[in-house]
Amino acid sequence: MRKALLGLLLVVACRLASGGEEPPPSLDNRMDLGLTAEERVEFLAEMRIMLASIQGVLQGIGEGDRERIAEAARQSGNRLARATPETLRAKLPQAFRELGGPTHLMFEELAVRAETDDLDSLAGAVALIMNQCLACHGMFRVH
Repeated sequence: MRKALLGLLLVVACRLASGGEEPPPSLDNRMDLGLTAEERVEFLAEMRIMLASIQGVLQGIGEGDRERIAEAARQSGNRLARATPETLRAKLPQAFRELGGPTHLMFEELAVRAETDDLDSLAGAVALIMNQCLACHGMFRVH
């Protein structure tokens, strides 16, 4: 069960990372966050950190390495949220913040749970985080 779930999560993560071919903005009904070029670079760097966290957590689960799971999860926890420049944070719509804030907290919780929870439970927690990622990517875009 764990291997199947890990495989599915990896496929989804790779799809998010590749971005695929984007439709023209006129056909894309997601909300454009309206970021400047500099803000876009910062924002997308943070998204890549979150994706790398997912990969690290999944690798840790696959290897049974609880320290790796916790370390990878912490990379996208509150530390990352606090590192977001205030100018960028102020520009993000409330709906985005309502997804983003809890997602960072879910990473923090995963880091704590990595100490004691069974690995299948941790894989389930990753699936819940990925739901947050998919919801956000389904609602917003950076162009």
